[in-house]
Amino acid sequence: METTIPAPLATALHDSTMVAHERAETATFITRLMGGEGTADGLVALLRQSLPVYEALEEACRGIGADPRIEPILDPLLDRTETLRADLQTHEQAGRSCDIVVPAVEDYVAELQACEGNAAALIGHHYVRYLGDLSGGQIIRTMVRRHYGLEDGLTFYEFNIDKPKVYKDNYRSALNALPLSDEDRREALDAATRAFELNHRIFLDLEAAGIR
Repeated sequence: METTIPAPLATALHDSTMVAHERAETATFITRLMGGEGTADGLVALLRQSLPVYEALEEACRGIGADPRIEPILDPLLDRTETLRADLQTHEQAGRSCDIVVPAVEDYVAELQACEGNAAALIGHHYVRYLGDLSGGQIIRTMVRRHYGLEDGLTFYEFNIDKPKVYKDNYRSALNALPLSDEDRREALDAATRAFELNHRIFLDLEAAGIR
């Protein structure tokens, strides 16, 4: 019987999350913000929701130690917590702030805290957040600058990485080389899908809260 060779992990992550990814990126809140029909306050609200998510993710990644199943993709250059705090402070000084943390964020944080010590699940969350920031995040930065005249308070979307495309290619290669069992691989794929679903729920909650 012919043995089916599984797709490289980076390919599997992309393909298995395609539906959840599309659902998230076409949510009304984010399409309105990207299309210039939102406000700068909407961006600030989005950054405010992101802060506890990255705090939880980066805490979990620091706690995983040198586990070879995830260590090769961990890189302090990707950390976003401090840039988020700085951006929110910049916006607050300009009179823009958000005190709301929507329920989906609380669920997202709980999900990440439950993944502490679980390298396989953290791979999926790491992939969704940081590869997304290096890709779609750059588009968000461009569009909010264009539509809302913002120049400051966007360091969340800026990375100290000279060649982002090369970095992303190397990241995918590192993903593909991770020493994962079949169960680890399934956990990583499932976690990535949950991450996109939670992102989608954040957008829905912001829309329901009337934030533009």
